[in-house]
Amino acid sequence: MSADAAALSTTPAVPTITAEARHERLTAVATNWVATIAERPAKAQLRFTASGEGVGSVGTTIRTGTHTFQVDEPAGLGGDNAAANPVEVALAAIIACQVVSYRVWALNLGVVLDTIEASAEGDLDVRGFFGLDDTVRPGFTAVRVTVNVSGPEPEARYRELHAAVDAHCPVLDLFANPTPVQTTLVVD
Repeated sequence: MSADAAALSTTPAVPTITAEARHERLTAVATNWVATIAERPAKAQLRFTASGEGVGSVGTTIRTGTHTFQVDEPAGLGGDNAAANPVEVALAAIIACQVVSYRVWALNLGVVLDTIEASAEGDLDVRGFFGLDDTVRPGFTAVRVTVNVSGPEPEARYRELHAAVDAHCPVLDLFANPTPVQTTLVVD
């Protein structure tokens, strides 16, 4: 087992916390951000980074801050099937961001959210990736996200929450709206 694989196998799970503890944590975070941005608006601008190194057939070891994880492809796409593939990671990102956004916006709107589960699926035509048809885009042609929530509120409150999340979820925005992307090649 490689050092990276060993590190991945010992990564602690996200702890389970009570609704009360989550409420306290999110309230403290929101209060802190509001005060910080009021004092120094430039602090609202964040930069996130990730780096990756090719491993195996087509796999990548990804590093983001203090976290390391693997991305690969199934054997049918040239990989070793050691981890989720890039488009699955993209779907996972939208699901995770939806969960975060639902939790934060439930607090903002005073909506009680007992449980939340999300799923996503995306349609991709590999002719675009393999360059077999220049009229086919290489990325997703459609993405569908389903969020299941439960709680004591009337359905209208959850619809209000849904609208707020769709208006403020960063990864949903990344999928739904064009984002300028610049790629740079460095040859050593």
